[in-house]
Amino acid sequence: MSSSADILKKIKDEEIEYLDLRFTDPRGKLQHVSILGDGVDEDLLDDGWMFDGSSIAGWKSIDQSDMKLVPDCSSSYVDPFYAEKTLCIHCNVAEPDTGELYNRDPRSTAVKAESYLKSSGIGDKSYFGPEAEFFLFDDVRFSNTMNKVSYEVDAIDASWNTDADLEMGNMGHRPGVKGGYFPVNPVDAGQDIRSEMLSTMKRMGMAVDKHHHEVASNQHELGLIFSSLTKQADELQKYKYVIHNVAHAYGKSATFMPKPIAGDNGTGMHVNMSIWKGGNPLFAGNKYADLSDEALYFIGGILKHAKALNAITNPATNSYKRLIPGFEAPVLRAYSARNRSGCVRIPWTESPKAKRVEARFPDPSANPYLAFSALLMAGLDGIQKKTDPGEPSDKDLYDLPPEELLSIPTVCGSLREAVEALQSDHDFMLAGDVFTKDQIEAYIELKNEEIQEFEHTPHPIEYKLYYSC
Repeated sequence: MSSSADILKKIKDEEIEYLDLRFTDPRGKLQHVSILGDGVDEDLLDDGWMFDGSSIAGWKSIDQSDMKLVPDCSSSYVDPFYAEKTLCIHCNVAEPDTGELYNRDPRSTAVKAESYLKSSGIGDKSYFGPEAEFFLFDDVRFSNTMNKVSYEVDAIDASWNTDADLEMGNMGHRPGVKGGYFPVNPVDAGQDIRSEMLSTMKRMGMAVDKHHHEVASNQHELGLIFSSLTKQADELQKYKYVIHNVAHAYGKSATFMPKPIAGDNGTGMHVNMSIWKGGNPLFAGNKYADLSDEALYFIGGILKHAKALNAITNPATNSYKRLIPGFEAPVLRAYSARNRSGCVRIPWTESPKAKRVEARFPDPSANPYLAFSALLMAGLDGIQKKTDPGEPSDKDLYDLPPEELLSIPTVCGSLREAVEALQSDHDFMLAGDVFTKDQIEAYIELKNEEIQEFEHTPHPIEYKLYYSC
């Protein structure tokens, strides 16, 4: 479905009660407004719907608040969770007076990134395949007040509940710490809920393929099949939406927070990327791991700009409780075929069409439109400047002696460091006006607010360490 006429026909033929216009704010949160179906006409679908942009953090001031949601009719799907039949459409945000895409709108940035790829002559299609993990809990409580800062999470099937006194008895079957990768039920208690999540996505028209328990207690992953940049960012927003809502229906709470519990693996979002030109895979070649020169330069760009990318691909203060050595954390700016300990991996594949590069440091707290766009721009910068990625690292980087480790650069260790890196290294993102200085400055301002709140708040660990000093 790709035209306004198609949408209007569907609303009429299927007796759709509401049209849900969805867009994404700078932090990556999906927002929406529902419009009665009989109030939807061709003008609304083609020209857009006016709304107040001043209420969205990081966007317009109140004196310039008028903005327009412009539906992308090709992105429509029926919502599976609403009582009233509702058709959803992802929207770009535009300036009402000029009709130009709003420079701080994340989805518009993704659209511009795809256009820039074509205009660069390097390729005509980019494909992205994110692998977003998440946690499921039964009970989540937290407090942030002047005199109380605390959190507590719990789940019946968590490793820490082996001796819990449960009303119906404790059955004892649980994955241990770091022991959750691929066990069958009853150790894997999430089979049915993940199946419902994946089946719901399939019924919505999403391209999905698998699901499984992940390494940590209560950690899971569903498989999204790759697609083009903007469409895949749409799909990831739907992915998170479905997971949150199916979990909620089961009486559970899903989170994409990178490190919700201590002592076990955090949540990542490995991003598989490839570029095609004229129907041919640009990354397939005869160099290291059967890569082309362009693929190696692309990796070079990712490694060169990794710290600036962190501010967008790892945008939470919590992201850096995952990006620490160990726990399979990809903190070293190195690349390798199959080796998962570096921040860029080349997955093994028999087919040149499947040849791709995997960035392993992103996490699912990222805004997918911004993250995919920034990764593409870094890679294109590498291709344009023929950035040498250096020699591959085929050894287990976690087992290297300390003196060898010191010679390998790392990604950022905090959001503050990442934001400072973005401040000094963002010219590669400005090419083709994909990102703008105004957009980056506004984004940095949002992140600095989070950093300030985090750094100004005492942590419970500090009471343990210092209260009796």
